[in-house]
Amino acid sequence: MVVELYTSQGCSSCPPADALLHELAKRDDVIALALHVDYWDYIGWTDIFGRPENTARQHAYARAAHAPTVYTPQMIIGGVDHVIGSRPMQVMELLQAHGREVYPVTVTLTRTQGQLEISAVAQTTGSYVVEIVRFTPEEIVDIRHGENAGKQLTYSNVVTAFDQVAAWDGAGVLTVRAEMHGDDPVAVLVQHAGNGPIVGAAQLR
Repeated sequence: MVVELYTSQGCSSCPPADALLHELAKRDDVIALALHVDYWDYIGWTDIFGRPENTARQHAYARAAHAPTVYTPQMIIGGVDHVIGSRPMQVMELLQAHGREVYPVTVTLTRTQGQLEISAVAQTTGSYVVEIVRFTPEEIVDIRHGENAGKQLTYSNVVTAFDQVAAWDGAGVLTVRAEMHGDDPVAVLVQHAGNGPIVGAAQLR
């Protein structure tokens, strides 16, 4: 199950959601990703992990869901369910529901000699994209200004790169190789094109 948290160091409502993602990141059945956005930077603190690409991805989800706006903290589960990230009961209910689903794409990852090999097999055809997500497991930040001034906050699975590496119709066995130096964690998502449902995922930690 893939949980994307759209968060910001400049958002006073975000620390509880960041803490919840920290707990979710410990689970073997969850790929928990923190995507820091940049649209709160103007209120006194520039999020050092904020990326315009993350903001663009969140807006793309909003367009796909016909949502009128974006917000933080927002969790998107499985690419389809949107929930306020600081509401643990709702998040857990959605995870239970997703845990009962069978994902139609099986993803296998192998990392050797500076390369990541992705293998995927689908039970159904479709219009899919394959995305490689790089992230750092933990970061501790002293916030000096803005709504969270004076707090030391811990962030888990901070996304540093989110790259689409292939388009796929689900036929046959997909094999993709990409450069992958170092031992940083990596996740691979197979998702319906146009920010649709995530149909398969795997990670190496």
